[in-house]
Amino acid sequence: MDLGNPKLWRADAFAGAWEWFSKRAAIMPTSRRANRFSAYGQGSIICFPWTALYGEHAIRIGRDTLIGPHCSISAGMTPGQELVSDQIVTIGDRCLIGRNSSIVGHFEIVIGDDVFFGPNVYVTDQNHAVDDLDVPIGKQSVEEKPVAIGAGSWIGTNAVILPGVTIGKHVAVGAGSVVTSDLPDNCVAVGSPARIIRQL
Repeated sequence: MDLGNPKLWRADAFAGAWEWFSKRAAIMPTSRRANRFSAYGQGSIICFPWTALYGEHAIRIGRDTLIGPHCSISAGMTPGQELVSDQIVTIGDRCLIGRNSSIVGHFEIVIGDDVFFGPNVYVTDQNHAVDDLDVPIGKQSVEEKPVAIGAGSWIGTNAVILPGVTIGKHVAVGAGSVVTSDLPDNCVAVGSPARIIRQL
């Protein structure tokens, strides 16, 4: 590499500064922002940058959990929203939430221990109605339904987990799947809607 080239030097300097800043901006148990959470376990980290992060007082994160960059973790639809409880999103111990994933809770989302997400996973406990033709669909909310993902499960890249779904323990959800109904323990499910293709 030509160290005399100012453009290359500036690019390296910028990359180094970004890496330094990203490490220090990440949320760790010792960070002041970690105090906003209902619980924030030892060894856990939310990587910088995050896309959306609010309602922290209703979010619990276990120990040794990694939440990748560009994730959205929220309790409520907007910052400052009045919430139905102080325990809306719970993420267990030793979880890995892949980059660009979104966990948007309004009522209750519980993710067990040792659950891994690929990138771009979306989990929500609220959906929209479509029946009133005089009201935009985005303004027609329906009753929130709790979501649970059992310990030791794997949720593949681009998967979507919809309201009211309970995924059992040790379940593999294939990439791009849309989970619309419950999945029992120890299975592999793929597709849209997700269907069980193998019982372990």
